[in-house]
Amino acid sequence: MADQLWETSPHLALRAGPDFDLAALDRSSTPGFTGRKSDGKARVDERGDLLNELQERLFADGRYGGNRSVLLILQGLDTAGKGGIVRHVIGMVDPQGVALASFGVPTEEELANHYLWRIRKKLPGPGKIGVFDRSHYEDVLVTRVDGLVEEDVWRARYDEINAFEKEIVDSGTTIIKVALMHSKEEQAGRLLERIERPDKRWKLSTSDLETRKKWDDYQAAYEDVFRLTSTDHAPWYVVPGDKKWYARVAVTELVTQALIDISPQWPKPRWKPEVQRRKLLATVDPELVDDLVEAVQEQLEDAKAEHGDFLAEKARVAALRQRDNGHRAPAADEQPNDGSAAPTDDEAEPVSSEKKSKKKKKRKKEKKRAQSKKSKKRKK
Repeated sequence: MADQLWETSPHLALRAGPDFDLAALDRSSTPGFTGRKSDGKARVDERGDLLNELQERLFADGRYGGNRSVLLILQGLDTAGKGGIVRHVIGMVDPQGVALASFGVPTEEELANHYLWRIRKKLPGPGKIGVFDRSHYEDVLVTRVDGLVEEDVWRARYDEINAFEKEIVDSGTTIIKVALMHSKEEQAGRLLERIERPDKRWKLSTSDLETRKKWDDYQAAYEDVFRLTSTDHAPWYVVPGDKKWYARVAVTELVTQALIDISPQWPKPRWKPEVQRRKLLATVDPELVDDLVEAVQEQLEDAKAEHGDFLAEKARVAALRQRDNGHRAPAADEQPNDGSAAPTDDEAEPVSSEKKSKKKKKRKKEKKRAQSKKSKKRKK
């Protein structure tokens, strides 16, 4: 049942096509996802280990000359849930591999340059997952609604943004554009919570209420953004935002699938393992060498088991494409550096959190038994 939670891949369920109608969007819906809140939270947790390893592989590849990266763009009005996505989704991976940037009111220096100048400075480097909390789209949203520039200026920016994003993609960056669209009623509740709760008041700016008065203007501006800048190389995914848990599970899936598409591999070192092994062991007390080698072999067995879990889960997630008649086909053909082949979609079985937990407990027990045997040997 768990592997059927996504009835339709989020890439298809959420993508804004040329005929996308924002006014018809049910902001409390869960497109493509058949589960409940508890299922959504469990799915995010389940994806955590997979997402974390994919990100580590991407980071390692970038350190060894790879040019791939990911850019997650988050747009939405105040209280849409952008911060929650950063904490609950991107927070599952190693922060050293993440480049977070927020774009508020431009500084004097930024205003003195082209509007994309400050964006270029914050693009993720190789191996990084970049996250934009708001982005260059503010220059066709806020500038339009508040009349900060003439209409012919902001209208010309749509084509310029499309060309800019094509340049980014061609350089090796996968762009994931997510618009979190909550309802006006839901926003009122979240703003009121910020007003009433002492621990939330720091998040509220008096300008938030002024922006709310322009709700309809912003909806029209967003609709044009989706219509004019949802391209094949950088499509928009419009996520209903009234249910925070759904937004988080949807973005988790989009980011995980993007990394599966990239299929980052562990880089091969420029040194020979056998040479470095010999040099290292020459520095170890000869009486301790056997125990050291045995302990590391046990760690290798653990790593091998976890690698199998990773490959099975990776193939299972990639198999979402089967629900969509192949319209969206993430690759699941990774060939690991150790020479073993990744399981096919038919071979890969769901790896539940419970199953992973049991395997880890079993390995810990085996370690304790092995350590106990060593201790007894030393005493003899």
